[in-house]
Amino acid sequence: MRAITVFRKTLREMSREAWMLGLTLAFAPFFVLLYYLITAGGSTTYTILTINNDTGFQLTDGTTLHAGPEAVAALMSVTYADGQPLLKTRAVASLAEAEPILRDRGAAAFILIPENFSETLARQQSGDRSVTTQITFGGDVSNPYYMVGVNLSLTAIDGYIMKATGQQPLIGYVEKPLGASAARTEFETYVPGTLIFAVILLIFLAAMTVAREIETGTLRRLQLTPINSLDYLGGVTAALVLVGTAAFALAFVCAIAVGFRSQGSVWAALLVGAVTCLSVIGLGMVVASFTRTVSQAFIVANFPMAMMMFFSGVIYPLPKIILFSLGGREIGLYDILPPTHAVVALNKILSLGAGLGDVTFELSALAILSVIYFVIGVWMFRRFHLQ
Repeated sequence: MRAITVFRKTLREMSREAWMLGLTLAFAPFFVLLYYLITAGGSTTYTILTINNDTGFQLTDGTTLHAGPEAVAALMSVTYADGQPLLKTRAVASLAEAEPILRDRGAAAFILIPENFSETLARQQSGDRSVTTQITFGGDVSNPYYMVGVNLSLTAIDGYIMKATGQQPLIGYVEKPLGASAARTEFETYVPGTLIFAVILLIFLAAMTVAREIETGTLRRLQLTPINSLDYLGGVTAALVLVGTAAFALAFVCAIAVGFRSQGSVWAALLVGAVTCLSVIGLGMVVASFTRTVSQAFIVANFPMAMMMFFSGVIYPLPKIILFSLGGREIGLYDILPPTHAVVALNKILSLGAGLGDVTFELSALAILSVIYFVIGVWMFRRFHLQ
């Protein structure tokens, strides 16, 4: 009953600071829209500079083979599963013209087709395997788009050469994507991480809400009542979970409104979001135990927030540092961070169409971490602020 009283009190105090509550609820939808605008709602297109030096070759029937333009056209045939182009070509006259564009990262890579390209293909078509040629490619290797653009381009040209010469490879490769993952746009692949990012930001509100009680002296007045640390933190946590789940749901609705397609149950995704909120709030309680003012809580909360942002796979995947195995599963160093499991669970549900039964491990890990961090937060709060 006392925890319910704290729950109501916390919600009333949040409603008085409408700007702070509004920012908490609007921040996640804002980032969803930002990613949508960055990707234009679709997927990344890699620009390839083409230098076509092919001079063509006259065949025995009097016609001229122009294999260079056909090879360039083959690049445009590389598309996503939904038909959107993966590569965009831009013709340049020479490598000297291409270099400044590549330095400014105006393109991912360049492909140079040699003068004897058509002649080589024509002779190979006639059975002459002694002739050869060399296609040159390159660019800024430090550009993250370089390897993707080059691999896609060379694969397309290689496919064109095999089709033109009739020479098939000895081994064929067939891609079998999981679920509907191949049909996802780039924006849709970002949505699970963006939703978890919204939950991570809840650590600031959690730490600052408790710190405000300490700074204003409200906590000292509460100590004169029969309330204990478990009642107090339990009530505050319930209010924060409600706000965090609402922010998660708003971000989800915003993503759907701009074209996101969920392959799994929306309710399963909301459950993952709510449990993740609980675990992140537990971390916020630990942060609040070290602080006495709102400004201190904001500064200290930046450290666990950065850890969760950069080491949980929310922004980019990291190699797993295995510590031990449990029940046939490898447990890594970063598994102590709740978003690590949340990102995996949301990707399974939203991108692969998994159900709750398929994310039992991730939900269990999130629940265990929530309990652990909450218990630590209660113990530390009692030790540093109630004794």
